Order: sequence, then C-alpha cells, then structure tokens
Amino acid sequence: MSERVVLVYSTFPDVDTARIIAHQLISEHHAACANIIPGVESIYRWQNQIEQSNETLVLFKTTTTAYPAFQETLTNLHPYDVPEIICVAVNQGLPAYLRWVEDNAKIPNR
Repeated sequence: MSERVVLVYSTFPDVDTARIIAHQLISEHHAACANIIPGVESIYRWQNQIEQSNETLVLFKTTTTAYPAFQETLTNLHPYDVPEIICVAVNQGLPAYLRWVEDNAKIPNR
C-alpha cells in the first residue's frame, strides 16, 4: 500500500482538448495514466451566474512528488481561466498498481 499515489480530477471543454493535454502530461511523466470520461454535465456558478455545460472529465493518476509539476503544467495548458484541479490521496489500492503509478509518474533515472 502506498500513500504517495494521488488521483486528480479535472474537467475540459471537450474530448479532443482532454486527450491532447493528457498525452502531454503522460509523455512528460507528470502522470502515469489518464481516464477520459466524455459527456459529464456540469452545473456551476461562474461570475455570479448559474452556468450549465457539457464537459469531459479526466481522472489522472500521479504521485505527491510529481504533483507540483503536474499542477503547473496542467494549469498552463488548460483553456479555462480557473481549471478544476482536485487532488485526492489514494489510501489503498492494489500494491502492484500503485507501484506502477509511482514508477511511471516520475522522470526516468530520477
């Protein structure tokens, strides 16, 4: 079991944007995996108005060590002024999977 793995939620305006950003985050070793979930409906308050939109949710798996660079890169790439970036600690999981996330969410040879 590992306390180092985290799950990060982020919404995007569409699948193509989510896919492009997910590929970059994974290719730069900021995350090990991204699950893209199209078709979520979001209702939220923005600039004092109730908004409703269709979005794409992405669940990223990364580590606490990789998270600061992950957040900075995602914030810079994201098209929203204030992107949803919510990081949740993973307290339990299949040990082999958690090790895989740890091994793949870091720059090689570090």
